[in-house]
Amino acid sequence: MIIPDAKDWTWVLERPCSDCGLNASGVVREDVAGMVRANAASWVTLLAGDPAELRHRPQPDVWSPLEYACHVRDVFRIFDLRLALMLTQDDPTFPNWDQDETAVAERYGEQDPAVVGPELAAAAEQLAAAFDQVSGSRWSRTGLRSDGARFTVETFARYLIHDPVHHLYDVTGTRP
Repeated sequence: MIIPDAKDWTWVLERPCSDCGLNASGVVREDVAGMVRANAASWVTLLAGDPAELRHRPQPDVWSPLEYACHVRDVFRIFDLRLALMLTQDDPTFPNWDQDETAVAERYGEQDPAVVGPELAAAAEQLAAAFDQVSGSRWSRTGLRSDGARFTVETFARYLIHDPVHHLYDVTGTRP
């Protein structure tokens, strides 16, 4: 049984993550698109492994590599939608997304890694391409998470990149 993560991870915008080592506040905003693509490539390589191993949870309360990959795919999809809202609406509030509920409802652990890999790569490319189009004052556009956390497109990009980097660390133990 996975215990839902109720942490507010916005602190990664202020200091390096002691687990994965990423210093999101030091990420150059224009580098995020490339970082998304590189991260996705690592996941695709990982998902080419043995499906039984990819479905194996290292502990009952820790997601399997496949479950993490499904989550990262969906993070890329959700953040692409949120970025579009920020770029097309004034100060939008993002719809809530319960990642733990999604993992159960979408049966992450039962999905096919051979399908998840290309889906993750496509979602990453779509998001990266959207970030590639951001320039000038558009980096300052704002949006709000449903809990009230406010982001600019720039802080949103830095906050985003921590998630897939951290989860790749969760699975591989390799720091960026």
